[in-house]
Amino acid sequence: MSWSDERVELLKKLWSEGQSASQIAKELGGVTRNAVIGKVHRLGLSNRNGSAASGAETAPKAKPTAKAEAKSKATTKPAAKAEPKPAPEPKEVSVAAPQAPVSRAKQIIPAGQPLPPQPSTNEIDPAALAKVSEIEKKAMKLTLMELTERTCKWPVGDPATPDFWFCGLPVQSGKPYCEAHVGVAFQPMSSRRDRKR
Repeated sequence: MSWSDERVELLKKLWSEGQSASQIAKELGGVTRNAVIGKVHRLGLSNRNGSAASGAETAPKAKPTAKAEAKSKATTKPAAKAEPKPAPEPKEVSVAAPQAPVSRAKQIIPAGQPLPPQPSTNEIDPAALAKVSEIEKKAMKLTLMELTERTCKWPVGDPATPDFWFCGLPVQSGKPYCEAHVGVAFQPMSSRRDRKR
């Protein structure tokens, strides 16, 4: 909808008569109340005669400027001083060590501390254990920096000691470990349950 000269004149006339923006929008047709209010402001028609008496909608009042606010604050009387409230008595606070957030991730064990319990031998297939023992004799014994996507990443020993190493043998396709270590790491749940009994 475009604001033709005739429509603008009709808007000015209806606004000066004190009609609300909603009434003017109905009269003009094809325009919303908000469009009428916007046009009134753009035309500078926000002041109109007798609008308060007719109960019609009025454009929102402009906010006072910062200078006007400062001036009005300066002229208002300061409120009577309230008596200061006594300071609340300090409560006893027990000082406890900060709690670390609980994490489901595997905890890092500081150097020199004992390792957490490893899976017991009855949880691992005895044939797989024998195969791992033989493979670890042939292992390349790589450091962390020597590992690649093609080398077995099975850790052996305590990471806090200098004799810690990774297997380093060629990995099984699509797995991070060699064939022997895959046999230990990826076991069906049912077979592990059977061996525990």
